[in-house]
Amino acid sequence: MAASETVLRVPLGSLSQSFYLASFFVNSTPNLSFKPVSINRKGVRCTNSHEFSSVSNSVARGHSFHSSNCSLKGKNFVCKCQKHDVEESIRSTVLPSDGLKSDLDEMPLPVNGSLSSNGNAQSVGTKSIEDEAWDLLRQSVVFYCGSPIGTIAANDPSSTSVLNYDQVFIRDFIPSGIAFLLKGEYDIVRNFILYTLQLQSWEKTMDCHSPGQGLMPCSFKVKTVPLDGDDSMTEEVLDPDFGEAAIGRVAPVDSGLWWIILLRAYGKCTGDLSVQERVDVQTGIKMILKLCLADGFDMFPTLLVTDGSCMIDRRMGIHGHPLEIQALFYSALVCAREMLTPEDGSDDLIRALNNRLVALNFHIREYYWLDLKKINEIYRYQTEEYSYDAVNKFNIYPDQIPSWLVDFMPNRGGYLIGNLQPAHMDFRFFTLGNLWSIVSSLATNDQSHAILDLIEAKWAELVADMPLKICYPAMEGEEWRIITGSDPKNTPWSYHNGGAWPTLLWQLTVASIKMGRPEIAEKAVELAERRISLDKWPEYYDTKRARFIGKQARLYQTWSIAGYLVAKLLLANPAAAKFLTSEEDSDLRNAFSCMISANPRRTRGPKKAQQPFIV
Repeated sequence: MAASETVLRVPLGSLSQSFYLASFFVNSTPNLSFKPVSINRKGVRCTNSHEFSSVSNSVARGHSFHSSNCSLKGKNFVCKCQKHDVEESIRSTVLPSDGLKSDLDEMPLPVNGSLSSNGNAQSVGTKSIEDEAWDLLRQSVVFYCGSPIGTIAANDPSSTSVLNYDQVFIRDFIPSGIAFLLKGEYDIVRNFILYTLQLQSWEKTMDCHSPGQGLMPCSFKVKTVPLDGDDSMTEEVLDPDFGEAAIGRVAPVDSGLWWIILLRAYGKCTGDLSVQERVDVQTGIKMILKLCLADGFDMFPTLLVTDGSCMIDRRMGIHGHPLEIQALFYSALVCAREMLTPEDGSDDLIRALNNRLVALNFHIREYYWLDLKKINEIYRYQTEEYSYDAVNKFNIYPDQIPSWLVDFMPNRGGYLIGNLQPAHMDFRFFTLGNLWSIVSSLATNDQSHAILDLIEAKWAELVADMPLKICYPAMEGEEWRIITGSDPKNTPWSYHNGGAWPTLLWQLTVASIKMGRPEIAEKAVELAERRISLDKWPEYYDTKRARFIGKQARLYQTWSIAGYLVAKLLLANPAAAKFLTSEEDSDLRNAFSCMISANPRRTRGPKKAQQPFIV
């Protein structure tokens, strides 16, 4: 797989150990001389001769800084080199060698803590919430080899324990990347896509076991380490975490799916298809698909995953076939089908992709959907049916229907349940999975409207004082103790157990705009604006009505900031939502109709000659 790499050398101890700037570039940047890439056990290594690494937050705020080759003037870090050279170096690092025109050709290097120079910054007292959010988002940017490469998870100055919140998470960067795309600032997204692609092929081992090559990291961090053979100099490396250091040691199933979704959004938004057409990018897409489409023991087309393998990354009883993973899986398959270039040897993969799309589409729509009619059907289920035409295929016991569900389900509306396994239906409402089923067209048009109907009807439960509940309802009492293991972070109505997450605003906005109902998102954004800035952009909120800032929530959480910005940008320009949505094509609809007519629940017999479902 093609890759590019660079090394920055810095006099040891001359810089702070914090590696984030409030701006992407400065007036002058140092000369870079590039060496070949190497990806080894230490991560992606930057091997350019360079005069500085990254400047600390304190330096960016205007504190004093001294170096033999660099100086600080006001808030700008100035190096004695030629601007033209660094532009060419950055292009050679992250762009294909086929003459693709960079945004840098059209845009001057930004100064004074922003991607683009807007003149003097307003005073804090006169800034709008949106202006404040942009300032905070740009302050969270991480640099590698002088180029913006992502945003840290949180930049909370009040936190005494950093943990891994100073890393760039794949899933957390998605709303940040979309915000930059909608703002016309493309470089950081392109860099993120290409550098995380390099990490995909990095060696990953835990307790002598190595997962599939297509696995994307959960997060990565830019580290400055002593240069091999020269302790007086340092170099930058990208240090990824594939789950081997994460709490619970769970591999991030959703990272590769989000990466494909962002790659497609980048091409749609910029019109630049050369990135997705690169050989190494095409190979990366195929590696993710092969990992997801690999044969196994499962009888279902849904992905079988462990607990904690997605946004809900702690034990919450979602192991099996959680809706969030299935919605992202379906969306990634649709996006990949659109981006894959036909070539010799890929016919089998494309055929498997298309067949899985149809089967997954049918399975989720048919078996995950829940409304009053379906609840009544389950209530009257016969059990222990042994036959090919059984109505109760998964042997669901009617007593599983929870008491809260009867009151929660409105007369008009419905949703996709959280999980489905033999003798088990998870009736909880999971927001991200339902919203992304709308965005990706995994849900039918009628189902999509019904989901939004339910959100409107149950606004007090799902939104209340701050959007948006990650799931409903919370587990309490003995159920909480057994399923979470008495997790002190996932107590009832907190964190993943019924907490409210402002970042979900952007998914709600995309879904609402797609269905022609933007007023739902507008109402939620207006509600969030009343307090999210005053509360310092928390990670999540606690209690049934989301009245308290989460007891362990980080402040200045980047995806809370970015989620708000994406919602505002999309409401101002609803047409831009098309960069993120997918429409169901006629071939899939026809294939789905064939699946319905051939459903073994109704008929079973010798296989008849049919039109193939290849689309």
